[in-house]
Amino acid sequence: MKTITSRDNPLYKELKQLAASSQARRKAGRTLLDGVHLCQGYLTLRGAPVHCIVADSALANPEVLDVVRRCEDLHAHVTALPDPLYNAVSQVDNGIGLMFLVDAPVRAIAGPLTQSAVLLDNLQDPGNVGSILRSAAAAGITQVYCSAGTAFCWSPKVLRAAMGAHFVLEIYENVDLAALVSSATVMVLATSGYATRRLYDVDLRQPVAWLLGHEGQGVADDLLALATHQVVIPHLGQIESLNVAACAAVCFFEQLRQNQA
Repeated sequence: MKTITSRDNPLYKELKQLAASSQARRKAGRTLLDGVHLCQGYLTLRGAPVHCIVADSALANPEVLDVVRRCEDLHAHVTALPDPLYNAVSQVDNGIGLMFLVDAPVRAIAGPLTQSAVLLDNLQDPGNVGSILRSAAAAGITQVYCSAGTAFCWSPKVLRAAMGAHFVLEIYENVDLAALVSSATVMVLATSGYATRRLYDVDLRQPVAWLLGHEGQGVADDLLALATHQVVIPHLGQIESLNVAACAAVCFFEQLRQNQA
């Protein structure tokens, strides 16, 4: 284990940039996982990080120490920071003092849609994106395709909201969704508050590509026109529509329910 005490250290400067800037994360192809839960999940499902960063005070925590030792066993770089330096990087209030520097995978689309997937059209709220990733993973959907306008999936806020779902998903970013939908060999269902066909009236006992749109504007008109069906989730009361993350969860688990019935 090494120790950094200077703010001018190159690694520390890199950590500060990655913590503060989505553009820096995209350019570097790297991101930060902050917290024991995310780091444990990454170790279990993906292996060693590029770098393990730990606050001096956190070394007294048994869970943190176990993660540090696992990293050292995997010959990963481990660096300790004085608490003030660590806290200046961490974006988690009252965090436990552990983070990983990891590569953000860049995936090339291998072919047309042939299995259940999630298509995110211009979703801009990181919390919504992370929640959708978590619901998809829980429902057994492993492929996620994001348009260029969608929040960067490997940003710290999305990572925290997804709670480790990233590590069991195949995530594709900057995708031309129109081309993807046009070549799909599975049913593409777009959610729309103006649709007349109810979600519960569609046979979901087959692969489905779920097309979900912008928080305020919904799925773009050109993509709606390409979808196999537009579906609505019926609801009662005065609320105009569901939050997109809640809508996604209802859709995914209705598909799961039908397949397990």
